[in-house]
Amino acid sequence: MNDIPPIFLEYIAGLKAHDVERIGATMADSLQVHSAGKVLAKPQFLPFLHALYTGFPDWTYDHDPPEWHGDLIAVKWRQSGTHTGVFVYPGLPPIAPTGRKVRIPEQYFRYRVAGGLLTELRPDPIPGGAPRGILEQIGVTLPPV
Repeated sequence: MNDIPPIFLEYIAGLKAHDVERIGATMADSLQVHSAGKVLAKPQFLPFLHALYTGFPDWTYDHDPPEWHGDLIAVKWRQSGTHTGVFVYPGLPPIAPTGRKVRIPEQYFRYRVAGGLLTELRPDPIPGGAPRGILEQIGVTLPPV
């Protein structure tokens, strides 16, 4: 993990601890999350993480070491959990626990760090990938991308 900015390692630690406040502290207010044909801002993304950790208290992150892909940090993630809590995210009705086990296919996420904070997050668009694949696997009908 040579030359990986410490703020990025703090982000990973926050994910693994399910600590949304800690994760948010690693992100610029101008953060852009590019996913499923949409761009989410920090005030939309952090509530998604809160909903994820509430709906999936056992959510786990496994990953390969971070590496540089040009000027972006890339991490290949493996994510999974069981939907045992209510998933509540603005714009969706609350989703009662289904008991379904969710497993996201291996997926690269790419990150830009500028000014000492994360400014951009780009998951590779793969079938069943996060974050869309999480909702699909618990039976949420989403519009086409």
